[in-house]
Amino acid sequence: MKQYSLNEKIIVLKAKKSPLFIRVVMFFFAFTSFLIPLVATIMSIAIGKGLQIGYFIGLFLFGLIGFRLLKIALWNTYGKETIIWNSSTLKYEANFGWFKDQTKTIKLNKIDFFINKIGYAEEKIGTLVIGDENKKIESAIKIPTVQIEELIVKLKEIEQTGV
Repeated sequence: MKQYSLNEKIIVLKAKKSPLFIRVVMFFFAFTSFLIPLVATIMSIAIGKGLQIGYFIGLFLFGLIGFRLLKIALWNTYGKETIIWNSSTLKYEANFGWFKDQTKTIKLNKIDFFINKIGYAEEKIGTLVIGDENKKIESAIKIPTVQIEELIVKLKEIEQTGV
C-alpha cells in the first residue's frame, strides 16, 4: 500500500494506522483523562464541598494529558501531511482528522528532495525531506525508502518539466 499520493505539486503523505486495539486504548485513556477530573469536581460540588483551587489544577493538568493522548490517537488513526510547493515556496500542514496544525511556509532558493533514513538498516524506512541547504521541511511520517525513492523520482520530473 502506497503511503503517498501526488497531484501535480501537492504531496499527501498518510500515516500508517496503528492496530485497532492500540487506538481504542489510546482513545479510552484520552477521554478518561478529560472525564475523571470533571466528574470528580461535579461530585464534590454536589455533596457540598464547594469549589477548591485543586479542582482547577486537576482539570488543567488532566486536560493537557488528555489532549496530548487524543492528538496521538488521532494521528495514528487519521494522520496525514500535505505539502504544496512551487518554484520558491513550500507549504506544510499536518492534519489530525479532527483538527489541523498550523501551516508552515518557507521561501527557498532551490528545492531539492532527500531521504532521511531512520531506524535500523534492515527496516528500510525513512522520511521525506524537501528544501535547500539552509531551510527544509521534514515529514514526520515514516515511509518505506522504496516508496520515497519512487516519489522523489516523480517529484524531480515534475520540478524539471515545471508542471
